[in-house]
Parts: sequence; structure tokens; C-alpha cells
Amino acid sequence: MIIHGDTLIGDEIVKSHFACDVARCKGACCIEGDKGAPVTSDEVETIQELLPVIKEELSQEHIDFIEEFGFYETDHDGELVTTCLDDGKCCFVVEQANGVLSCGIENAYYKKKIDFIKPISCHLYPVRIREFETYTALNYHQWFLCGDACAKGDREQIKIYEFVETALRRRFGDVWYDELKELVAQMNSQS
Repeated sequence: MIIHGDTLIGDEIVKSHFACDVARCKGACCIEGDKGAPVTSDEVETIQELLPVIKEELSQEHIDFIEEFGFYETDHDGELVTTCLDDGKCCFVVEQANGVLSCGIENAYYKKKIDFIKPISCHLYPVRIREFETYTALNYHQWFLCGDACAKGDREQIKIYEFVETALRRRFGDVWYDELKELVAQMNSQS
């Protein structure tokens, strides 16, 4: 475990390799699992404001679902998560012709229609954050679906914290991330 300010970072995040290989997994993380993506109350407000634009990216089936059931709910642990259709797909999933799943929120962002890329939990994946009273824990969520991402990370020598750099900077700031890189460099020089 690495202590960095008020964060505790699992060793795997700086030691293990990872780089999404969507061409192989087809975006399975957007359909598999027992619930939708975690969202914060601030993200719910942001998505609600942007929903008319986001809907432009979605299929009619997903628009109808959101209009009937909403785009978020409270799960059995009391956390806010995106809603999922009966087949398990997140309500924001877009099915592309090549079989790859993408995110309607992210698609709107890359088309410069909105300035919100996607929920931080999705942006940080495979890193999961858990907030405690006095610190924030960051852990690597290992999932069998991501075997190809681990292999690609190994081939390209990309550590998890490097793969999610943009998301970590978004969540914790540039200074925090730059200091993390320095900590990792110090650790590597001592081993």
C-alpha cells in the first residue's frame, strides 16, 4: 500500500500492467456485472442537465428505457449507479456496427457536444475508489473480462496508474499525479 497525501493506493496500481483492448473485449464492462456504473450525486445533476444532448447518441430503445426508468438508481449498498436494461447493458451504451459497445456520454464528449467525458468511476476503470472519513482508498479491480487488457498492458509496458492518468488527474489534480509519479520513480530506484 502506498500512502500519498490522504490517499491509500493499492500496490497493484503502480506495479501491474493494463491497457484496454476494446477491439478484443468489445466493451464488455458496459454490459457485465451485477449493477450499473457508480455515479456521484454531482454527476447525476450534470448528466440530468446534459441528458437532451446525450440522448442524441442513444438508440430509441435506450431513450425509452431512460424515460421510463430513469438513468440512475440506488443499489442494494445504498450507492447511486446507472440503470441497466434487462440484458445488462448500461442505459448509456451504444452498440456499434462492429459489435463494440461505447458510451453515449463519451461519444457526445468526443463530438464536442458536451464538456463532461463520463462518470469518474468509468473513466478510472480498472481503479476503484472508496471514500472513508479520513482517507480515500484506490484499489485495482481485477476482472476476468480484462485479461486482454492485462496482456496488452504487458506488451506495451503500461502500468495501471499510467493508463488512467487523465482520470487520476481529473479526480485528484495535476500536482497529486505528478507527486505520485515521483513516488513511483523513487520506489523503482530503490528496488
